[in-house]
Amino acid sequence: MIEFILNNKTIKTDVKSGMTLLYFIRENQGLKGTKSGCKEGDCGACTVLSGTLQPDDSVDYISITSCLTPMANVHGKHIVTVEGVNLTNELNVSQQAIKDNFATQCGFCTPGFVNSLSGLALTHTYPTESDAINALSGNICRCTGYKSIEKAAHEVAEKLQDKDVKNELEWLVENKFVPTYFNEIPNKLKGLGTENNATEGVLVSGGTDLYVRHADALLDQDIQQATNFVSNKIEFSDTKCTIGLGANVTDLMENKELNNYFPNLKKHLKLVSSEQIRNMASLGGNFVNASPIGDMAIFFLALNSELLIQNSISERRELAFKDFFLDYKKMDLKENEFIQNLTFDLPDKNTSFNFEKVSKRTHLDIASVNAALSISIQDNVIVDTHISVGGVAAIPKYLPKTATYLIGKELKKEYILEAQEVLQTEISPISDVRGTDQYKRLLAGQLFFAHFIELFPHSFQLKDFVA
Repeated sequence: MIEFILNNKTIKTDVKSGMTLLYFIRENQGLKGTKSGCKEGDCGACTVLSGTLQPDDSVDYISITSCLTPMANVHGKHIVTVEGVNLTNELNVSQQAIKDNFATQCGFCTPGFVNSLSGLALTHTYPTESDAINALSGNICRCTGYKSIEKAAHEVAEKLQDKDVKNELEWLVENKFVPTYFNEIPNKLKGLGTENNATEGVLVSGGTDLYVRHADALLDQDIQQATNFVSNKIEFSDTKCTIGLGANVTDLMENKELNNYFPNLKKHLKLVSSEQIRNMASLGGNFVNASPIGDMAIFFLALNSELLIQNSISERRELAFKDFFLDYKKMDLKENEFIQNLTFDLPDKNTSFNFEKVSKRTHLDIASVNAALSISIQDNVIVDTHISVGGVAAIPKYLPKTATYLIGKELKKEYILEAQEVLQTEISPISDVRGTDQYKRLLAGQLFFAHFIELFPHSFQLKDFVA
């Protein structure tokens, strides 16, 4: 039995847990405001809000794409469609802003934009204009040219500067950002059955890759939630960080301690998909997808991470992440095994980290080539480094020979140029829709140089690496 609240209605249903939330909303409940667009999580027309009850009885809302969300993942949540943010006899603030700024034309994408802006209002912050634009990062419009939508988003953000964070929900209701029934949601969520103990079927985490490829096949199946087995906690010891593989990209972005260790973390992770997908996509799902250009795989390979792998009878083993990927879409993961967490050494004062990505679009796109570097310097000598590159082999590629060459070398241009030549011997890109093999080799080399320009701007400039 799946129990959740859909707008202001408690739902108890025996539909297959593999059914998409989009299908349930439109076909089972007849709520046609949520649109079926790309069915790949790219367009945002199916955006809804998902609210989770917190220990302090508040509700945290995130925007998600319902086309990639299995019903199993909505158990115990408050799901809000565009119908669920309607006021009784007038438009809410987000809807009014879109109307006043002429920010809609054909209207197909508009419900997604309304929900994303309503989700912005429900964040426990005073959002900036930049935050407002980021909130819409997963919503595509083919008509307006976006400027009118940006104006509407800025208007909503401006009105939220007066928000009473201590009495947030009451303030949002009083000021017509959300309808009155939102005040009742915390108590309604407490009244739901909390257990969802499905023990059979495909193991699904965020679903943002699996449901792009297999949504129709999974529609009539039962699935298991990875969150039944895998934590999303981010924990720190004196020198190490351990992350449960149920954590999503937003969990990483919003973790204050991680941001202290990685000052450019938000900048790096904004290159990873849209806000809706970052809210859903788990590390575990990204790893077992085994894409040669998986952004998070490249990120954590360069941190020399260790995986903790567990099977269905709780037997555990540890594995270096660099040994996890074996061949295209093949991993060192046996039947009935899953990744429980990963652990990496926290960077010290001598260690720097950088992530780079090139794609046809800066945002909302799959990488042509992505790369990451962790490097430790003492007295201008490289004492340790770990390097990874995606899109240049059948697997996310860890580069041991390049790293070995650099260790013990001074931080000088000549050694970096020579290391790039070693790098070229470790990769074997192929030509595909994202570029030719020669183009990918060029990108891999340029991104390698970009790490040093970014991390050591007083020592290196672009002209140092241009022939």
